[in-house]
Amino acid sequence: MTATPAQPYSPSLPRAHRPRRRLPRTPGPVRDAFTLMGLPLLAALALPAAFAGGGTRRWFGGRAESQRAEAQAAKDAAAAAFYELDTAQRDLRISIETITAVDASPAARRAVADFDALGRRIDEASHQYINAVDAHDLDRDDLEASAASRARSELTAAKEELGRVKQELDRFTEGLGPLLGKAETQLARLAPAVERARQALLAASNALDSVRATGLKADGLAARLAALSPELTKLNQGAGQHGVPQTLERAERVTRGAEAVRVEAERLPERAAEIDHRLVSLRTRAQALTTRSEQVEPILSELRRRFTVACWQDLQRVPDVAAENVRQAETKLAEAQSARDEQRWADATALLSTVRALLNTTDEAVSAAGDRLHRLNTVQKDPQQEIERTRFAIRDAQRLAMAGRNTPDPRHARPLDDAVSRLERAIATLDGRHPDYWHFLTETEAVRRAVSRVVSEIREERGAGH
Repeated sequence: MTATPAQPYSPSLPRAHRPRRRLPRTPGPVRDAFTLMGLPLLAALALPAAFAGGGTRRWFGGRAESQRAEAQAAKDAAAAAFYELDTAQRDLRISIETITAVDASPAARRAVADFDALGRRIDEASHQYINAVDAHDLDRDDLEASAASRARSELTAAKEELGRVKQELDRFTEGLGPLLGKAETQLARLAPAVERARQALLAASNALDSVRATGLKADGLAARLAALSPELTKLNQGAGQHGVPQTLERAERVTRGAEAVRVEAERLPERAAEIDHRLVSLRTRAQALTTRSEQVEPILSELRRRFTVACWQDLQRVPDVAAENVRQAETKLAEAQSARDEQRWADATALLSTVRALLNTTDEAVSAAGDRLHRLNTVQKDPQQEIERTRFAIRDAQRLAMAGRNTPDPRHARPLDDAVSRLERAIATLDGRHPDYWHFLTETEAVRRAVSRVVSEIREERGAGH
């Protein structure tokens, strides 16, 4: 009998389908004879004379044995193909589970559906293989050549089908590359992200402890840190329960929140000192503005005495507005001090910003009165300086408009001509007995602004042309 080739072990095959090596069956009379002679049975089987008796089959040569060997080789090849496909499917299932743990996109859902369909194809090919193995016992002593040939044919067909399905699986696996790479990247980020969140929470807690040791309460920061505790609990429960994307997002959110608490806690002593400094500074400024606002009334008296109503009527309420603003600023300063004492840092900061805005407004109003008197004195003494300043601006714009041209662009010439006329009209207002110097000053300022706009337009157009 031709020796049966060894079949590779496959953990996916039932025990009943694993190959068995059998010894040839020795005819009863021969076995009994050697037993009576006291010879061991295995030694007796080695004697060629034992195979010459009646009732034994031929062990070597013959068409049946050749067909048996070919069938056994086909069986071994099919088993190897089955094992290879089973291993690849297991590896692919791990990849699919990795993707589904991370990705809920339509592409990921399609991949899962395609994997399920491919799994059905694998099951069909596997059943074809198992049925072919179960249908033929290649170890039978009386195996006929036709049965062996049929077994070889069915096992070869099963192997080829397993190979085709394996090719489909390989193509599918290759197409999963981008999705799998993205999923593995997120999984690689998971553990470090969770650890950063934990370390950030610990650092924030330590910073709060240090701040409290200096006598600062930091109750608001402590409340914000406590609000992150449920998020830490979910992080500790793991991505298996809450999902990888959600866990990554939660870890980043916890990290940002804890970092903000830590930074504010570390800066809190500096912030307290800054608020103390601003309280002193703004209180001093309010006192100085109170003194300055008292000087507005004498300035208004001089304006009323020397200039027309139009030159000072918009300043009439400056003393009252300044006094009211200073009073409100002092009230807000007291509230800010109280908030500082109670360590309500955000309230103290907001109140100090309000005080600063009130004092800025008061400063501008008080300065406007003095600035008005100074400008009116200057133009009353020598209006020609203001006139020449404005004419120079117009002439400079006219030269720019004519640069490289024989005639100016009407879009530029028209507003420049209007500026000349407007300046002449403003100059004419100075000829009366009681000139409105403030109107004159506002007109010349308006002319210069109009001329400046024309200059900007010319330069922009030429810049775009280049």
